[in-house]
Amino acid sequence: MLDLGRTFLQSVERAPRALAIVDGPLRLTFGQWHPRVAAAAAGLASLGLRRGDHLCVVMQNRWEFATLHWACQFLGVVTTPLNWRAKAGDIDYCLGDSDARAIAFDPSAAAEVASADRARTLPRIAAAAASGATLAFDDWMSAGTAPAPVPAATADDISVMLYTSGTTGKPKGVPRRHRTERIAALAHVAQNCYAIGERTLGVMPLYHTMGVRSLLSMALVDGTFVSMTRFDPHAALTLIEAERITNLYLVPTLYHDLLAEPAFAAADVSSVRKLGFAGAPMTDALLGRLDAAFHPDLFVNHYGSSEIYTVSINQDAPAKPGSAGRASLNTRLRVVKLGSGSPDDRAAAGEEGQIVVDLASDEAFEGYHRRPDADAKSIHDGWFFTGDTGLVDADGDLFVTGRVDDMIISGGENISPTDIESVLSLHPSVDEVAVAGLPDERWGQKVVAFVKRRAPIAASDLDAHCRASNLANFKRPREYVFVHEVPKSPVGKLLRRKLVAGEYDRE
Repeated sequence: MLDLGRTFLQSVERAPRALAIVDGPLRLTFGQWHPRVAAAAAGLASLGLRRGDHLCVVMQNRWEFATLHWACQFLGVVTTPLNWRAKAGDIDYCLGDSDARAIAFDPSAAAEVASADRARTLPRIAAAAASGATLAFDDWMSAGTAPAPVPAATADDISVMLYTSGTTGKPKGVPRRHRTERIAALAHVAQNCYAIGERTLGVMPLYHTMGVRSLLSMALVDGTFVSMTRFDPHAALTLIEAERITNLYLVPTLYHDLLAEPAFAAADVSSVRKLGFAGAPMTDALLGRLDAAFHPDLFVNHYGSSEIYTVSINQDAPAKPGSAGRASLNTRLRVVKLGSGSPDDRAAAGEEGQIVVDLASDEAFEGYHRRPDADAKSIHDGWFFTGDTGLVDADGDLFVTGRVDDMIISGGENISPTDIESVLSLHPSVDEVAVAGLPDERWGQKVVAFVKRRAPIAASDLDAHCRASNLANFKRPREYVFVHEVPKSPVGKLLRRKLVAGEYDRE
């Protein structure tokens, strides 16, 4: 199988004049980008980085980040990206955990990198004139023509190590090989029906599996990665129109913000023919609004993780709202009984349980980096226990209902927050909603809905809405809290733990 360095060369050789990356005024074809990737690879090699070494990258999405990612693929160096919002302590932890040999950063992370003790002992590569560096990425670009790099990696080498969010402890490193990354990207192309010359909005962070997949998949189809430093709905609409974006692959939060942007009504989004989402469930209301706004040829609900890129795919999300579809091209999945550690202890049709995936998947990782404790918790008999709850309906379709840790147990009943969120999202006065279980002396936990309003609405009106729906009575919220914003992670995942901890801004 091809490694990723040779994968990039495919596009350089096959379509050298095809537009590869756009970043503001910078526009590079594959033929023009290749020498810059070569220069970055030569720069990393001059620092002594070799096959198997880790390069830590703390940047927002920009062409320099994408260039370093490809340079590492040629060298066999492991790209180890971190959230650009990471604090000095987290940077120190990940540098030590990965034994990184160098760190690259941009102005968004310069202050925290400067405060990180371990970073001060390493070569520090600055992009976009960030302060506190020992050398500048731009100097590599202006050093003259570097020899074309000969790919040093094999398909079995580690390509990238992503760190999980670490919401319940220290972040866990997820090493992924060239072959798993390439196969995951190929499956992404197939399952999203990407054609030669696609153009995607490169706004999902390159420290996140969705961002990496967007970058790799565009190279596979000689397509264009239109880099966006950070999401702004008005700027995104401008790019969609100006660059004739053909597909969007975003988390639901960003779609929500795109539709909420006042400029959307007048924007020309007709070039976008394929929509895909992942990272969190999408409410029925948002799904319907997007389908009406874009009339896409394909609307994909993609359920996966850093550990196993694609678990399931639904290529017609509006036809069965909430359904994550069936197992993807490269996976087998099951739902097992809650609390069980056996992949053979299957839940019945319609019974909520934990989603598990066969680790023989071509897209699967092989275990966490230096975390036998995490492996022991998540890997049983060759299956990965995702920590996600879900059920398979009578048709055989998967519904992802939340996280095992998010399950509300009220009066002895297991209650999934997403069931309630889907019902409340359909009320026209509800902009966003999140449901969590708060401690209650009588019930153990009580169901509380945190609502961001689109228009004035009272708790009694929302209760009446739930009573009129098909929501079981024991699932109805016992309390409504109106908030200015629903707390989310940098990639748009709902942070229920903040609601439980009282970390929100009440209206």
